[in-house]
Amino acid sequence: MAVAKKKIIISSEYEIGDHIVYPAHGVGRIVGIEKQTISGMDLELFVIAFDQEKMTLRVPLNKAKTVGMRKLSSPQKMQTALGVLKGRARIKRTMWSRRAQEYEAKINSGDPVSIAEVVRDLHRNAGQPEQSYSERQIYEAALDRLAREVAAVEQIGEEDAIARLAQVLRAA
Repeated sequence: MAVAKKKIIISSEYEIGDHIVYPAHGVGRIVGIEKQTISGMDLELFVIAFDQEKMTLRVPLNKAKTVGMRKLSSPQKMQTALGVLKGRARIKRTMWSRRAQEYEAKINSGDPVSIAEVVRDLHRNAGQPEQSYSERQIYEAALDRLAREVAAVEQIGEEDAIARLAQVLRAA
């Protein structure tokens, strides 16, 4: 006889075990809730594990929305993001340092469509000039962040998600 796992509801929006997106760190999983006293104030905190970075983050329940924490994107939103990858790269003719700041801001926004724009703009096909070190770093960060959310939404492995993104980029 199979035993059904009981999800524990910890807020109106999130349950223990839910995958979430924290804009500055990407996809994590809520592993619990803690009560702590900090500076004389009692706080309830989400405990979020980011397995890839071997990191645990604690976010006050009442601050989750203001820091941009959100549930995973819908499959439709992910399809929109994958559609962005098929478009033409839009590289502005501004200084690299300015563009790099804009790309970092898009990655840290946590929005899969914005992250897909960074991946699209920095992707290099065979036969194109080499990327600089900083371009490659930003590209890989964006690709990794997007792949993790694709993997979580589609419930596939990260390697499969990266392969899927590469396939979409090659077809563009």
